[in-house]
Amino acid sequence: MAVKLRLKRMGAKQKPFYRIVAADSRYPRDGRDIEVVGTYDAVKNPAVVSLDKDKIMKWLNNGAQPTDTVRSILKDNGIMKEYAESKSKKQTKKEK
Repeated sequence: MAVKLRLKRMGAKQKPFYRIVAADSRYPRDGRDIEVVGTYDAVKNPAVVSLDKDKIMKWLNNGAQPTDTVRSILKDNGIMKEYAESKSKKQTKKEK
């Protein structure tokens, strides 16, 4: 099962609100999801983002691939950098 971290559109017409979810890549965009890991409200200025860092790190460590938009949101919040650092620490431990 290929898991992706992606946006799920919620809200009314002309007022989108997004949930960042872990979902099987075969499911439709607004279909079934496995777990909600954050929210993203692009309508407000500046955009409001709330993330559950522990859940996101768990999914990334288990092999979930973020979409381009989610990757940029995670990068802006420093989670991708932290994930890369934790990944490099694991590799150096394995080499020893």
